Amino acid sequence: MNSTLTKNIPVPTGLMALLTAGILPRVLLLGSLCGLELIPLSLIRGRGLSGHWIAAWLVAFAGLFLAFGYKTAQCSYRSLILTQLVQPLAGWRYLAGHVCAMLAFHGLFTVRFPKGTAYLESFLVAGALWGLALLAVILAIFAFFPPMLCSRLLRGMGSAVSYAALGATVAAELAGLREWLWEHATRSTFAMVEWLLRLVVSGVVADPKTWTIGTQRFQVEVGARCSGIEGIGLMLVFLILWLWFFRKEFRFPQALLLVPAGLLAVWLMNLARIAALILIGHAGATDVAVYGFHSQAGWIAVSFLTLGFAVSAQRSSWVAVRNTDRPLEDKPVDLVENRTAAYLMPLLMILAAAMISRAASGGFEWLYPLRFFAAAAALWFFRSTYASLDWHFGWFAPIAGGAVFVMWLGLDSFSGAHTDNGIATGLASWTPFAKVAWLTFRVLGAVVTVPIAEELAFRGYLIRRLISSHFESVDPRTWTYFSVLASSIVFGLPHGDRWLAGIVAGILYAVVFLARGRIGDAVVAHATTNALLAIWVLARGAWYMW
Repeated sequence: MNSTLTKNIPVPTGLMALLTAGILPRVLLLGSLCGLELIPLSLIRGRGLSGHWIAAWLVAFAGLFLAFGYKTAQCSYRSLILTQLVQPLAGWRYLAGHVCAMLAFHGLFTVRFPKGTAYLESFLVAGALWGLALLAVILAIFAFFPPMLCSRLLRGMGSAVSYAALGATVAAELAGLREWLWEHATRSTFAMVEWLLRLVVSGVVADPKTWTIGTQRFQVEVGARCSGIEGIGLMLVFLILWLWFFRKEFRFPQALLLVPAGLLAVWLMNLARIAALILIGHAGATDVAVYGFHSQAGWIAVSFLTLGFAVSAQRSSWVAVRNTDRPLEDKPVDLVENRTAAYLMPLLMILAAAMISRAASGGFEWLYPLRFFAAAAALWFFRSTYASLDWHFGWFAPIAGGAVFVMWLGLDSFSGAHTDNGIATGLASWTPFAKVAWLTFRVLGAVVTVPIAEELAFRGYLIRRLISSHFESVDPRTWTYFSVLASSIVFGLPHGDRWLAGIVAGILYAVVFLARGRIGDAVVAHATTNALLAIWVLARGAWYMW
């Protein structure tokens, strides 16, 4: 970003930040408003309108328009966006107009015309309803984004509107084929899994009427969620957006062949997943098959496939444009260190290792040490980057960590959410040496790698990233209410039943981090909390806390 531009534009903080919010909070507020109003809209029937179709079209259009138009407008109109968004969060006149349009829409829809006016109702009333709906959408957008900004952005985005409208129409029409696709995809998946099993084992049991397939020892039911449609949909969205964002890096039309190739790869991987699930259960590891492999293997497969396509396609000169093929002015002059990866990779490695260890586990995650080694490897790889961070800490950090521990116990006692995670049962059958080894890595992960990885991602990176895309240019002590709250919510939600305690803990860790802008303070506070929890678990046998 241009440094002169940044200096000339005031950056609001505190209460003013709430009144002059940037793009992300405005998008969230607009999306929340439209989401609430789509509920009654989805109940519309007749009069030339289909509420579900409209809802699907609006959602698809918004997503595609942002995807197609953002890359076009982000550079040319960055200064315009910054100057226009240092304005009140909402234009109350437009918001009031939006409410009036929605009231008129619902009022007109509830009007009952006399018999014999079906033709008039079918065309004039339907047209009026469409007009009111369109007016309401436009006024809602203007309420959070100034009209001049919208006008300039639309002119600068070229054909993005037509692309988004066409794509949304196709997506809304295809949504109606979901049930038909599920039925045929399930049928073909069932037949192919049966064929694969007969190549490996004898005595295959297959009942197409109930979609039950397996062996005499272990059987599963192939339902709609096992048909592979969800994975195919995820891969389709990924490939479309990926090819669009990196369209200058590929040769068209041959790059479009990556789409059917990716969808076929997902379907074949799903076949292998179901067959492997049945074979694992047939081998006697039913808990691993049902509680581990079944829930994790699909996500692991899709994640690796998307990563594999992204890497392999860039290496193929038939579909990708090599550096030597680009004009001289398009070649990078110098390489810039990817510091974002340094902040996020340790946490991503923990999440990836967690998926793998859970897939290989039944009720007890015996491969938990894999998380520790995965995070340690990432931290070691980026050790030179971390050397420039401030790892000092003061007395306030462990005190705050102790306060979070007390709060955590209090909320846990109040909620009474004591879910059995299988640790006690799993450790009971192990030798003393194996128990000590597993518990050692469990404590090391909780006290060392997890606090470092999560604080780097949520406090070191996300708080500043929500303020500016150039997060490293933001002083570590700079914050807004939105950045602290949003990063704490993202931190707390993955904690399951203890999501509220996680959000409060995230806010307290953020306060510790922002007090002096030192990552060391946040890490020590987090590590103190986890160390006290580990002592509590081990001393009292409260395994449900882990």
